[in-house]
Amino acid sequence: MTPLQFTRNVRSLNRLRLIAQVLTRHGFGHIVAQIDLSRFLPVWMLRRRNRDRATDVGPSAVGRRLVAVFGELGPTFIKLGQVLSTRPDIIPAETLAELRRLQDSVPLFDTEDAKAIIAEELGKPVTELFAWFGDAPLASASISQVYLARTHAGEEVVVKVRRPGVEDTIRHDMELLRWLAASLENLLPESRAFHPSLIVAELEEMTTRELDFVNEASTTDRFAESFSNVTGLQAPRVDWALSGERVLTLEKLPGVNIDDALDNASASGAPLDRKLLATRLTDCYFMQIFELGMFHADPHPGNILVEAPARIGLIDFGQVGVIRPELMSELVTLIYALVDGETGMVIDTLADMGAVSRATDRRSLSRALQSLLLKYRGLPVKRIDIGVLLGEFSELVRRHDVVVPRDVSMLLKALALVSSVVARLDPDLDLIELLTPRLKQAMRDRFSAKAARRHMMLAGWDLFSVLRRAPGQLRTVMQRASSGAWELVVRHENIDRLIRELDRSSNRLAFSVVIAAIIVGSSVVVSAGTTLSFFGFKVQYFGIIGYLFAGILGLGLSWAIFRSGRLH
Repeated sequence: MTPLQFTRNVRSLNRLRLIAQVLTRHGFGHIVAQIDLSRFLPVWMLRRRNRDRATDVGPSAVGRRLVAVFGELGPTFIKLGQVLSTRPDIIPAETLAELRRLQDSVPLFDTEDAKAIIAEELGKPVTELFAWFGDAPLASASISQVYLARTHAGEEVVVKVRRPGVEDTIRHDMELLRWLAASLENLLPESRAFHPSLIVAELEEMTTRELDFVNEASTTDRFAESFSNVTGLQAPRVDWALSGERVLTLEKLPGVNIDDALDNASASGAPLDRKLLATRLTDCYFMQIFELGMFHADPHPGNILVEAPARIGLIDFGQVGVIRPELMSELVTLIYALVDGETGMVIDTLADMGAVSRATDRRSLSRALQSLLLKYRGLPVKRIDIGVLLGEFSELVRRHDVVVPRDVSMLLKALALVSSVVARLDPDLDLIELLTPRLKQAMRDRFSAKAARRHMMLAGWDLFSVLRRAPGQLRTVMQRASSGAWELVVRHENIDRLIRELDRSSNRLAFSVVIAAIIVGSSVVVSAGTTLSFFGFKVQYFGIIGYLFAGILGLGLSWAIFRSGRLH
């Protein structure tokens, strides 16, 4: 989509103007100029846009300014910052540290509006649906607000209500972000290292999932069913009769978030069994990864509830990672290769995941991996900080232009968060001891007769599909060859911008020639010294009018050049 298509829409024009102003105000004016957003800036901001590069004092400063930008631009951009905070393989660690502080800082919407949405979605007024409904929200985020309520059966529930009009806002912003990402990659080649289009695609996928409460309800119910047979572990049940696309009603789990539980443990009457909590939380995540095939992707302390002595509840399944069977095989192979120090196999596995780009120097990556493995080889398990190790691995692959799949990146983030919580609960917990049986079972499953039969069946189907389609495809190729219908497709990059600049320059040149011609013609008329007149006006007056007209055109041309920022 071109900028011209955007400017035909007043709402898009105003939004682009706001984006350009906010970026410039927070020190990204040079980027605004390079991706041709300067025309949306007011006059008083034009001269400061190229002075802001001096404020780039490092990744941390960039992160702080990005947080300010995203917070000011609203829900979609807050979500963009949250997506960026999950990509340590793309974003520098110092910038990530700042982005992870980004919170959903959006204004509350009125409770009466929330009740109207519930009534519209569920077909009945709130008073008929609930025995009691909270007057104020329990929490507020960029996509929804959460309320406490009580059903007519006496059960306490949590009701999540989607913000009014948020889907339209996000859809509109996504169109702008897709164009901005393409502009960054085309006009600012150095930005390609951060994969703007990939980030925007991930943001669109995440927001689409979060906007659909039916999807979240289905996921939550699956986790609740899986945890129902596990001692000391639970997820909220979904009240389907009180849920819909814009409303989600969940069982209210007992307990408090784990931060509050640990901070107030001494004041509590019932002590926590820290060792058992740490073991259960770790095993909970290993079960999700190796058995369930999907995992809670945002296990920050606020989403982990604990009840003495050692009961754990997970809430908020808006962000969930999925591990397909193929990805599970690749992860198991990757872990075994890392443990055995087989860096070549590690790189091959990353390539199978589609993470290794053409720009990756495999020899350099192999040396860096070997150095990282040697650093931790022989260390006691208690001395290994899993969060630090995962952070170092993410930084390593980022430096070597390795972009891991979205679900793997989410898994790394989730494991880092869980390991930090586990370290607070039980610093002596041996994670490798808990992980080893799961890995061995996963490896046995990978090479079992059942898995072999499945792979053979899939390979046979692929071969059969090729053989079935090959004759028809060969006939099509021969027909095109005999009829001369072959086409050569040539792709270009950035030529559109060159054509626009040439058109703009030629138009200005032609405009300047016209102005010069008017001035010359007016000068000839004024200096003619004749007494001729038209309609009672002397000819010389028309020369003066020509001067004025040329002056107005010249000022307009000068203003256009000034607005473009290309005075030098």
